[in-house]
Amino acid sequence: MRPDIEHRQMGPSTVRCFVLTVSDTRTDATDTSGRAIADLLQSAGHQVAGHTIARDDANEVKLIVHEQLAREDVDVMITTGGTGIASRDTTYEAIDGVLDKRLDGFGELFRMLSYEQIGPAAMLSRALAGISRGKIVIALPGSENAVTLAMEKLVLPELSHLVQQARK
Repeated sequence: MRPDIEHRQMGPSTVRCFVLTVSDTRTDATDTSGRAIADLLQSAGHQVAGHTIARDDANEVKLIVHEQLAREDVDVMITTGGTGIASRDTTYEAIDGVLDKRLDGFGELFRMLSYEQIGPAAMLSRALAGISRGKIVIALPGSENAVTLAMEKLVLPELSHLVQQARK
């Protein structure tokens, strides 16, 4: 077996994730992106430890991220929304402020994949990922299509491996 494949298989088979939707307008009924993340995680055999919606406010987002990362039953925090360039989009700043290490390649790869679908508008995305307190934090755009792209092409294929590496 190739060493890279064997290395990836050392990660946990089930990862516990908390999903945070950042939006001033979404409700439980209209949060298609948060629901898509939860559904994709569960379909892949992972657990959703919880889901909430928060206002597009950097301090509120930071508080929720800190609370969830302190939980024993959360390995990964995935946010959706607030990663654009509008004045109310502050998720990037909130998440960047709690990271101990950034995974710059995540945002770069996401924008590359997004460019293939939506062209140069992909540059407006400030999706990012990193490690905080030994746990993975991923910030995705609010679009359901963008969330699905990121989850299927980047997050789910590497999620167990990311958690395994972050725990070292």
